Amino acid sequence: MAVGVQIDVVSGTLAQYDEVVERMGYLPGGLPAPNVLFHWVTPIENGFRVVDVWESREAFDQFAREKMVPLFEEVGVRVPSEITYFEVHNYLSGGRWRR
Repeated sequence: MAVGVQIDVVSGTLAQYDEVVERMGYLPGGLPAPNVLFHWVTPIENGFRVVDVWESREAFDQFAREKMVPLFEEVGVRVPSEITYFEVHNYLSGGRWRR
């Protein structure tokens, strides 16, 4: 079952987020990590917020444990600061229709 994940990273910067994304090999506007159905990030008052839809909670937990947390720690950000999970009833993706 798809799961929504909101991570509020307090005391982190968008520059640190960008560095982690670059180290993972992802490009702005490009494809996300495997098992991610949707991803976006925005600044908040004291850091930044990441909102994703993942294929499953287990897929997110594995990615966070093996990739996300270690890389954020390398750039000096303690993750997760606050994490919230949501059940996803439906989602729409940005794929383009072909005829």
